[in-house]
Amino acid sequence: MVRTDVKQKLDVLGNGLVSGFQLIALFVIGATIVWSAASDYVRMIGAGRAGLDDILLLFIYLELGTMVGIYFRTDRLPVLFLLYVAITALTRFLAIDIKSLSVESVLVVTGSIFVLTLAALVVQIATSRFATTVEGENSRSRIGAKEPVRKTATHPSTTSSSTRAIRVPKGPTETTPKATRM
Repeated sequence: MVRTDVKQKLDVLGNGLVSGFQLIALFVIGATIVWSAASDYVRMIGAGRAGLDDILLLFIYLELGTMVGIYFRTDRLPVLFLLYVAITALTRFLAIDIKSLSVESVLVVTGSIFVLTLAALVVQIATSRFATTVEGENSRSRIGAKEPVRKTATHPSTTSSSTRAIRVPKGPTETTPKATRM
């Protein structure tokens, strides 16, 4: 009984330390993104112009900042935004260096962009067809919650936004029921 209490206290302490580290790291990463974006923007203003490569760089900063914001609110790393960053970075590389690249290099970069676009499509389809766990606006506030709630994802093209929340079963042997529309 004493061992269980000690283990629970150590678990709470460990979870708190991990959450604290994540929070500090997110603020550091977010501040670095803002600092880098502001620095490049000031450089663009000083130059009196912004080229296509500068605009694409600002989009990369925007996508990274959005990714940090989503991770902060949900404790989930949005893979889709990583794909967007990679696509934008390769597009920027291609736009800047196309004159000095060989035909083979252009084909490899273009093929890479195509593969990443297909990956983004697969992720989009998967997230629109399958239910996702909803842990509230900020999952850090749900520490100690009994069980997560599963909610159906609604596709933007659908007119009805009503969804039914269902309980996610505990344990690896139970099956997860499919979410249904109301």
